Amino acid sequence: MTKRTILFLLLIINLAFYFQANAQIITSLPRSIPESEGVSSKAILDFVEAADKSKHEFHSFMLLRHGRVIAEGWWNPYKQELKHTMYSVSKSFTSTAIGFAVSEKILTVNDKVISFFPDDLPDSISPYLKELSVKNLLSMSAGQDPDPTSLIRNWNTNWVKSFLAVPIIDKPGSKFLYNSVATFMLSAIIQKVTGQKLVDYLKPRLFDPLGIEGMDWEINPMDINTGGWGLRVKTEDLAKFGQFYLQKGSWNGKQLLPKEWIEEATTSKILQSPEVAQEKRDLSDWLQGYGYKFWRCRFGAIRGDGAFGQYIIMLPEQDAVVAITAESFDLQDELNLVWKYLLPAFQKEKLPVDETEQYKLKKKLLTLALPVPSAKTYQHAIEQTQGKTFQFEKNTSQWESIAFQFSENECTATIKADSNTYKLKFGLGSWVLGETERRGPNLIGDAKASFMGLPPSKIAGCYTWKDETTLELTLRYIESPHSEKITCKFVNQNVDVEIKSSINPKSLILRARQQFE
Repeated sequence: MTKRTILFLLLIINLAFYFQANAQIITSLPRSIPESEGVSSKAILDFVEAADKSKHEFHSFMLLRHGRVIAEGWWNPYKQELKHTMYSVSKSFTSTAIGFAVSEKILTVNDKVISFFPDDLPDSISPYLKELSVKNLLSMSAGQDPDPTSLIRNWNTNWVKSFLAVPIIDKPGSKFLYNSVATFMLSAIIQKVTGQKLVDYLKPRLFDPLGIEGMDWEINPMDINTGGWGLRVKTEDLAKFGQFYLQKGSWNGKQLLPKEWIEEATTSKILQSPEVAQEKRDLSDWLQGYGYKFWRCRFGAIRGDGAFGQYIIMLPEQDAVVAITAESFDLQDELNLVWKYLLPAFQKEKLPVDETEQYKLKKKLLTLALPVPSAKTYQHAIEQTQGKTFQFEKNTSQWESIAFQFSENECTATIKADSNTYKLKFGLGSWVLGETERRGPNLIGDAKASFMGLPPSKIAGCYTWKDETTLELTLRYIESPHSEKITCKFVNQNVDVEIKSSINPKSLILRARQQFE
């Protein structure tokens, strides 16, 4: 390949990136090429290829160096303009809201939690409850044991009152125990002292200055943002947030949040499992200390961390940010890919331009895609199921019926469940994009008011016939990490339906019988 050809192809790819970035959204982070910022394109390509081949399902990736985006990619059908469920990365944003409130002298980290909720206190206030402070909530050291999160959010409507009623076993501040509903309490405090939901309080202080738009955040039955989870933002928004912290709270030359707060929030306040041997601690990014809803990592890094592999990784020594969305079941291994491939790639000086490797990297980033089920079909099978409705036997999941309509390269499954009707479209060998009121798999799906405050789910559907009697529907919820497979086995006038979510090892298996007019 000649140098002229490479330059022409780079121009075409750069134009593709430009139009992709500007077609539907406005970005505010500057772009650069890796070598100009002291990173080799080959090292980034090695990371992306390793991610592609790994056991993890990556959905997006963005790399910043010196405040500039040097690599970005989305695994189709995930898109640049889509939000993504953050899970516990939400906690880092909640901590930031507390930082703004402290800087505005609305509260202090030493304020006692009971002082905010005089109407929700238990009849008897224990010494430890009286001692519990905002700082203890921030540093995962509330002293409750076991973690009451699931019990409170799944079975109660007044989460504040329920939290304050849980016995505190350990002296607040003395022991680390992960407690998501303690972060909800921080959201409740913000709403109590400002009269605004957490997301509304952050909008003029953080989201608007950083150019973060379209975010949403779940609410609980008390109309309070959930705080410890439930935020959805775009990948670039994660990167901006990480860069904001790298810049010590400064953005576009303006100090939005005091440097002292950034330092306070991101340095270790408590050690997880202090009894663990040093050799084990050296291998774990979950044993390096915890700040105010930020995890300390090995190699001097700091991260915001969400279930199934949502990450904002800040590398102060390298002046770099890595933002990742994914569905992963081994979060340490996912982080290890960053340490193995990206960490050694950061150099102090600019590198010589490598047009060949730049071309390979950009081509790879533009063609990232999750596997698509093969476009396999049987005309006889379609004729046997076309237009037919199948009634489910009575079941606890409240699935009532399923019907099928086939058109050219598309299948529409109409599902009646929970007294609702959902029309879901699936492409043959390709994704069909859509929206649905049907809520997909979610780690917090059993919580009271789960998904409340969120719009319909954006989805991508694809179908294939595994054989002449087996139809497989793949449904991806593309603003979340998760997906479902609905496998329909047709036998005579019956269909056995297996519904399997990507996060539940157990399948739901139902039987339905064909309805006749």
